[in-house]
Amino acid sequence: MRKVMVVDDEPKIVQLARDYLEHAGFAVVVAHDGKAALATARAQKPDLVVLDLGLPELDGLDVARTLRGESNVPIVMLTGRSEESDKLVGLEIGADDYVTKPFSPKELVARVRAVLRRTERPRAETEIVRVGEITLDIPRMRSTVGDRNVDLTPTEFQLVATMAREPGRVFTRAQLLDAVHGVAFESYERAIDAHVKNIRHKLEPDPANPRYLLTVYGVGYRFAELEE
Repeated sequence: MRKVMVVDDEPKIVQLARDYLEHAGFAVVVAHDGKAALATARAQKPDLVVLDLGLPELDGLDVARTLRGESNVPIVMLTGRSEESDKLVGLEIGADDYVTKPFSPKELVARVRAVLRRTERPRAETEIVRVGEITLDIPRMRSTVGDRNVDLTPTEFQLVATMAREPGRVFTRAQLLDAVHGVAFESYERAIDAHVKNIRHKLEPDPANPRYLLTVYGVGYRFAELEE
Protein backbone atom coordinates (compact mmCIF):
# COMPACT_ATOMS: atom_id res chain seq x y z
CA MET A 1 0.00 0.00 0.00
CA ARG A 2 1.40 3.38 -1.00
CA LYS A 3 1.81 5.86 1.85
CA VAL A 4 0.86 9.54 1.51
CA MET A 5 1.72 12.23 4.04
CA VAL A 6 -0.74 15.13 4.29
CA VAL A 7 0.64 18.36 5.80
CA ASP A 8 -1.79 21.18 6.63
CA ASP A 9 -2.53 23.26 9.73
CA GLU A 10 -6.29 23.15 9.14
CA PRO A 11 -7.74 19.99 10.80
CA LYS A 12 -10.82 19.93 8.56
CA ILE A 13 -8.71 19.93 5.41
CA VAL A 14 -6.44 17.22 6.80
CA GLN A 15 -9.44 15.05 7.67
CA LEU A 16 -11.08 15.60 4.29
CA ALA A 17 -7.91 14.73 2.39
CA ARG A 18 -7.27 11.74 4.67
CA ASP A 19 -10.79 10.34 4.22
CA TYR A 20 -10.66 10.50 0.43
CA LEU A 21 -7.10 9.19 0.15
CA GLU A 22 -7.79 6.27 2.50
CA HIS A 23 -10.98 5.49 0.59
CA ALA A 24 -8.83 5.41 -2.58
CA GLY A 25 -6.59 2.78 -0.98
CA PHE A 26 -3.69 4.82 0.38
CA ALA A 27 -2.18 4.68 3.84
CA VAL A 28 -2.12 8.22 5.23
CA VAL A 29 0.07 9.92 7.85
CA VAL A 30 -0.38 13.56 8.81
CA ALA A 31 1.49 16.56 10.16
CA HIS A 32 0.18 20.00 11.13
CA ASP A 33 3.26 22.20 10.94
CA GLY A 34 6.52 22.42 9.04
CA LYS A 35 8.83 21.01 11.70
CA ALA A 36 6.54 18.05 12.34
CA ALA A 37 6.34 17.47 8.58
CA LEU A 38 10.10 17.03 8.27
CA ALA A 39 10.28 14.77 11.32
CA THR A 40 7.37 12.63 10.07
CA ALA A 41 8.78 12.40 6.55
CA ARG A 42 12.14 11.20 7.88
CA ALA A 43 10.52 8.64 10.17
CA GLN A 44 7.69 7.38 7.96
CA LYS A 45 9.31 7.71 4.51
CA PRO A 46 6.08 8.37 2.58
CA ASP A 47 5.74 7.63 -1.12
CA LEU A 48 4.29 11.12 -1.72
CA VAL A 49 3.76 14.34 0.27
CA VAL A 50 0.71 16.60 -0.02
CA LEU A 51 2.10 19.86 1.33
CA ASP A 52 0.35 23.11 2.24
CA LEU A 53 2.49 26.19 1.64
CA GLY A 54 1.09 28.29 4.49
CA LEU A 55 2.34 26.41 7.55
CA PRO A 56 3.26 27.49 11.09
CA GLU A 57 6.71 26.83 12.58
CA LEU A 58 8.31 26.39 9.16
CA ASP A 59 6.91 27.63 5.83
CA GLY A 60 5.82 25.04 3.30
CA LEU A 61 8.33 26.29 0.75
CA ASP A 62 11.13 25.73 3.26
CA VAL A 63 9.77 22.26 3.96
CA ALA A 64 9.69 21.49 0.23
CA ARG A 65 13.22 22.82 -0.22
CA THR A 66 14.51 20.65 2.65
CA LEU A 67 12.65 17.54 1.46
CA ARG A 68 14.01 17.98 -2.04
CA GLY A 69 17.52 18.32 -0.65
CA GLU A 70 17.15 14.98 1.16
CA SER A 71 15.19 12.87 -1.34
CA ASN A 72 13.20 12.76 -4.57
CA VAL A 73 9.90 12.03 -2.80
CA PRO A 74 7.09 13.40 -5.00
CA ILE A 75 5.46 16.58 -3.67
CA VAL A 76 1.99 17.90 -4.48
CA MET A 77 1.54 21.44 -3.20
CA LEU A 78 -1.78 22.23 -1.54
CA THR A 79 -2.22 25.95 -1.22
CA GLY A 80 -4.65 28.81 -0.98
CA ARG A 81 -2.17 31.05 -2.74
CA SER A 82 -3.43 31.46 -6.28
CA GLU A 83 -0.76 33.83 -7.53
CA GLU A 84 1.45 32.48 -10.30
CA SER A 85 4.61 33.50 -8.47
CA ASP A 86 3.87 31.19 -5.53
CA LYS A 87 3.17 28.25 -7.81
CA LEU A 88 6.30 28.84 -9.81
CA VAL A 89 8.51 29.11 -6.73
CA GLY A 90 7.17 25.79 -5.47
CA LEU A 91 7.67 24.09 -8.81
CA GLU A 92 11.16 25.52 -9.18
CA ILE A 93 12.06 24.14 -5.76
CA GLY A 94 11.12 20.74 -7.11
CA ALA A 95 7.43 20.14 -6.37
CA ASP A 96 5.75 17.88 -8.91
CA ASP A 97 2.26 19.37 -9.02
CA TYR A 98 -0.14 21.66 -7.18
CA VAL A 99 -3.79 21.89 -6.16
CA THR A 100 -5.25 25.28 -5.24
CA LYS A 101 -7.73 25.70 -2.36
CA PRO A 102 -10.66 25.44 -2.34
CA PHE A 103 -10.14 22.07 -3.99
CA SER A 104 -12.10 19.02 -4.99
CA PRO A 105 -10.92 16.04 -2.92
CA LYS A 106 -11.51 13.83 -5.95
CA GLU A 107 -9.16 16.06 -7.94
CA LEU A 108 -6.55 15.77 -5.19
CA VAL A 109 -6.77 11.97 -5.30
CA ALA A 110 -6.46 12.03 -9.09
CA ARG A 111 -3.40 14.28 -8.91
CA VAL A 112 -1.79 12.02 -6.31
CA ARG A 113 -2.43 8.97 -8.46
CA ALA A 114 -1.09 10.71 -11.56
CA VAL A 115 2.15 11.73 -9.84
CA LEU A 116 2.63 8.28 -8.32
CA ARG A 117 2.14 6.65 -11.73
CA ARG A 118 5.30 8.45 -12.82
CA THR A 119 7.23 6.56 -10.15
CA GLU A 120 6.02 3.13 -11.23
CA ARG A 121 8.58 1.01 -13.02
CA PRO A 122 7.31 -1.03 -15.99
CA ARG A 123 8.13 -4.70 -15.38
CA ALA A 124 8.46 -5.98 -18.91
CA GLU A 125 9.93 -2.88 -20.50
CA THR A 126 13.67 -2.81 -21.15
CA GLU A 127 13.83 0.50 -22.94
CA ILE A 128 17.08 2.44 -22.84
CA VAL A 129 17.07 5.91 -24.45
CA ARG A 130 20.36 7.55 -25.43
CA VAL A 131 20.82 11.05 -26.79
CA GLY A 132 24.35 12.40 -26.88
CA GLU A 133 25.89 11.70 -23.48
CA ILE A 134 22.48 11.33 -21.81
CA THR A 135 21.25 7.82 -21.06
CA LEU A 136 17.79 7.10 -19.65
CA ASP A 137 17.04 3.69 -18.19
CA ILE A 138 13.25 3.86 -18.41
CA PRO A 139 12.27 0.84 -16.24
CA ARG A 140 14.64 1.84 -13.43
CA MET A 141 14.00 5.57 -13.82
CA ARG A 142 17.74 6.21 -13.85
CA SER A 143 19.44 8.99 -15.75
CA THR A 144 23.11 9.60 -16.43
CA VAL A 145 25.15 12.19 -18.28
CA GLY A 146 28.35 10.46 -19.30
CA ASP A 147 29.49 8.69 -16.13
CA ARG A 148 27.58 11.02 -13.82
CA ASN A 149 24.33 9.90 -12.21
CA VAL A 150 21.63 12.57 -12.27
CA ASP A 151 18.79 12.59 -9.75
CA LEU A 152 15.57 13.67 -11.45
CA THR A 153 12.20 13.88 -9.74
CA PRO A 154 9.49 11.59 -11.20
CA THR A 155 7.97 14.50 -13.11
CA GLU A 156 11.33 15.67 -14.45
CA PHE A 157 12.20 12.14 -15.57
CA GLN A 158 8.87 11.73 -17.34
CA LEU A 159 9.32 15.03 -19.19
CA VAL A 160 12.85 14.15 -20.29
CA ALA A 161 11.83 10.64 -21.36
CA THR A 162 8.85 11.96 -23.34
CA MET A 163 11.04 14.31 -25.38
CA ALA A 164 14.18 12.15 -25.60
CA ARG A 165 12.22 9.28 -27.13
CA GLU A 166 11.56 11.55 -30.12
CA PRO A 167 14.58 13.82 -30.61
CA GLY A 168 13.83 16.75 -32.87
CA ARG A 169 10.06 16.64 -32.33
CA VAL A 170 8.64 19.91 -31.04
CA PHE A 171 6.31 19.50 -28.06
CA THR A 172 3.94 22.24 -27.01
CA ARG A 173 3.63 22.97 -23.31
CA ALA A 174 0.09 21.59 -23.41
CA GLN A 175 1.34 18.29 -24.86
CA LEU A 176 3.97 18.04 -22.14
CA LEU A 177 1.37 18.76 -19.46
CA ASP A 178 -0.74 15.92 -20.85
CA ALA A 179 2.29 13.62 -20.81
CA VAL A 180 3.03 14.15 -17.13
CA HIS A 181 -0.45 14.63 -15.69
CA GLY A 182 -2.32 11.87 -17.45
CA VAL A 183 -5.53 13.53 -16.30
CA ALA A 184 -7.46 16.45 -17.75
CA PHE A 185 -7.27 19.44 -15.45
CA GLU A 186 -6.77 23.15 -15.83
CA SER A 187 -3.60 23.66 -17.82
CA TYR A 188 -0.91 25.71 -16.14
CA GLU A 189 1.62 25.78 -18.91
CA ARG A 190 4.22 27.85 -17.07
CA ALA A 191 4.64 24.86 -14.76
CA ILE A 192 6.47 23.19 -17.66
CA ASP A 193 8.89 26.12 -17.85
CA ALA A 194 9.71 25.70 -14.16
CA HIS A 195 10.39 21.99 -14.59
CA VAL A 196 12.53 22.62 -17.69
CA LYS A 197 14.61 25.14 -15.75
CA ASN A 198 15.30 22.49 -13.08
CA ILE A 199 16.10 19.82 -15.65
CA ARG A 200 18.60 22.05 -17.43
CA HIS A 201 20.45 22.74 -14.19
CA LYS A 202 20.80 19.01 -13.68
CA LEU A 203 21.53 17.79 -17.22
CA GLU A 204 23.13 20.59 -19.17
CA PRO A 205 26.87 21.41 -19.07
CA ASP A 206 25.85 25.08 -19.40
CA PRO A 207 22.18 25.61 -18.44
CA ALA A 208 22.21 29.14 -19.90
CA ASN A 209 23.18 27.70 -23.30
CA PRO A 210 21.43 24.33 -23.40
CA ARG A 211 22.72 21.58 -25.64
CA TYR A 212 19.96 19.03 -25.11
CA LEU A 213 16.66 20.57 -24.02
CA LEU A 214 16.03 23.34 -26.53
CA THR A 215 13.40 26.08 -26.53
CA VAL A 216 11.26 26.54 -29.62
CA TYR A 217 10.11 30.11 -29.12
CA GLY A 218 6.38 30.64 -29.26
CA VAL A 219 5.72 26.90 -29.30
CA GLY A 220 7.41 24.81 -26.61
CA TYR A 221 10.46 22.56 -26.37
CA ARG A 222 12.33 19.84 -28.22
CA PHE A 223 15.17 17.48 -27.47
CA ALA A 224 18.21 17.91 -29.70
CA GLU A 225 19.06 15.30 -32.30
CA LEU A 226 22.55 14.20 -31.27
CA GLU A 227 24.57 11.09 -31.88
CA GLU A 228 25.76 9.06 -28.91
